[in-house]
Amino acid sequence: MQVVDSGQHAAERPHSALRSFLSIVIMVAVVAIITVLLRLFVFVPYEIPSGSMEETIMTGDMVFSEKVTYYFREPQRGDIVTFDDPEVAGRTLIKRVIAVGGQTVDLVDGKVVVDGVTVDEPYTNGKESYPLSRTATDVTVEFPYTVPSGYVWVMGDNRTSSQDSRYFGAIPVSSITGRAALVYWPFSDFGLLS
Repeated sequence: MQVVDSGQHAAERPHSALRSFLSIVIMVAVVAIITVLLRLFVFVPYEIPSGSMEETIMTGDMVFSEKVTYYFREPQRGDIVTFDDPEVAGRTLIKRVIAVGGQTVDLVDGKVVVDGVTVDEPYTNGKESYPLSRTATDVTVEFPYTVPSGYVWVMGDNRTSSQDSRYFGAIPVSSITGRAALVYWPFSDFGLLS
């Protein structure tokens, strides 16, 4: 039978407790760093505050906006994008890309026409698209409108309730923060966005 010095055993306990505490601190730090890196470079969650994208995305839905796609390609027509609000610093908006740099947008008899071709837009549920009666301060939007290079024209799917490029003009591609890819909450609305 081996006899253990009680003093030695007591000294091991604080050392073991310190090791456990440091392990937890390191684990929490690693999780925090991974979370920050994911938000900076991979995806960001957003809650939808308004009805401008209904019925595609409902008010109160939670969506993931992923960033990886735009490391490999530019935004394309049909993409649903999150971007910095041109008017309110720190606020993020979500809309659909309708036209890209160099394309000409027109609104004719309630339809969107890009480069002379009427766009098929089933996501609007038949809501017509007309110019807005007013625009943002110091912004002029006249149709037909040619989107400048490095910009995109965005519109909400709920055309009768959306302040979009008809209001603030085309937005710079550099202001886009990601491509909205997935509604993850509420679970009844769960699904990929297209």
